[in-house]
Amino acid sequence: MKPARLTRALIALALSPLAVPAFAERNLVPTLNHSFNVCPGRPAEPVWMQEIPLRQAYQRVLVQDIYRAQNLKHVVESGDCDCDTRFPSWDAAEAVFRERHASDERWEMLQASDSYNRRANDVRFEAKAICDAAGNW
Repeated sequence: MKPARLTRALIALALSPLAVPAFAERNLVPTLNHSFNVCPGRPAEPVWMQEIPLRQAYQRVLVQDIYRAQNLKHVVESGDCDCDTRFPSWDAAEAVFRERHASDERWEMLQASDSYNRRANDVRFEAKAICDAAGNW
């Protein structure tokens, strides 16, 4: 085989794996519909959270973190992981946010998010075991 042909063949061989992922990615269609395998009837986030401006997204994240910490703690305390326990309404998380954090500065909300994440992670493995047994993880 001639050196030029060999070089072209090697380049084509080297580039061919790159072509497949690029083609596959073009066929992805993003969707905003949330469909859940576990507890599909879970309550949606409050509308104000869904409509929050991007620059204030840290507020939405904080409420989500409060919600997760509360719910995992409740699963562990009750020893139950039915859908209503794992995914209750957002009212309690919203109340905590409004009472304790709504007037906080951004950096204070980020610190609070970190704290709620640590609380959730402290009970996560125990909650996961309970929810695995119930088929809701």
